[in-house]
Amino acid sequence: MLNNIGLPGLLLIAVVVLVLFGRGKISGLMGEVGKGITAFKKGVDDGKKELEDSMAEARDVTPEEDKDKV
Repeated sequence: MLNNIGLPGLLLIAVVVLVLFGRGKISGLMGEVGKGITAFKKGVDDGKKELEDSMAEARDVTPEEDKDKV
């Protein structure tokens, strides 16, 4: 069903949304979406950094007698 929308259908939907909500609300909504995307990217980067830090702190806990048995 959604595969057949095409460019004219998308333009019609955009015009209807613009008429219903107005330019001010749509620009405010897009600003909030942008802030959300930025916060998500920052969270992902912080998570990666935290994982890298925890991996750097990892230490080998293999008993000494088992280390030569590779």
